[in-house]
Amino acid sequence: MLLKGKKVLILGVANDKSIAWAIAKLFREQGADLVLTYAGEAIEKRVRPLAESIQAEVFPCNVANDDDIDALMNFLNSKWGGIDTLIHSVAFADKEELKGSILSTTREGFATALDISAYSFIGLMKKAHPLMLGRNANALCLSYYGAVKVFPNYNVMGIAKAALEASVRYLAAGVGVDNIRINAISAGPIKTLAAAGVGGFNHILNTVEERSPLHRNITQEEVAKSALYLCSDLASGVTGSIHYVDCGYNVTGI
Repeated sequence: MLLKGKKVLILGVANDKSIAWAIAKLFREQGADLVLTYAGEAIEKRVRPLAESIQAEVFPCNVANDDDIDALMNFLNSKWGGIDTLIHSVAFADKEELKGSILSTTREGFATALDISAYSFIGLMKKAHPLMLGRNANALCLSYYGAVKVFPNYNVMGIAKAALEASVRYLAAGVGVDNIRINAISAGPIKTLAAAGVGGFNHILNTVEERSPLHRNITQEEVAKSALYLCSDLASGVTGSIHYVDCGYNVTGI
């Protein structure tokens, strides 16, 4: 097993369709001990039964609240004494921000999207860093091709993902001296709870299926397998990378 005995924190499981849930299941199969987080009672009701099904614990954390992040890290420190892997699969923009053009973006909506979708990764790493020292630890976040190319209605979320991908590079440089690796997966479109808020999402799915070299869309499980590679010793020399899992769509032109 590639992750036997590893202590893994996973943020972003919303339901059984979440990419983070596919990662959690595979990591547990590979021997990892897990803590999953939730933000609010509605999500807790979905996450807790899933966590129990794989013998994982759950803990509340609103990533926009530093006190919540502190409480989470204190819990992990008392439980494990350290963290080997942090998975960040968290993103949010108000639904109204994901319609029309970028000109419809509000100042408040921009701040919220950047805070939750990008800064939260830095904020979590800032607090997790002391718990990762001396463990050959790593962190992984989830991005999307909308960070580098324009997609209909993606708007402020594309900007947030671009900031997230830049954060991967700067974090990799910042913690590399401590032998901590930071990477991202840019996953192709998948029908998840988060994707449901993007207008015209089915058109994006159909376009990827038509134009990608493999002529299909990806699955949550395919993303999880790449996450397993990046978070295991198989990728011990990989950091600061944006790894595409999109059936090759990112290499296509016309």
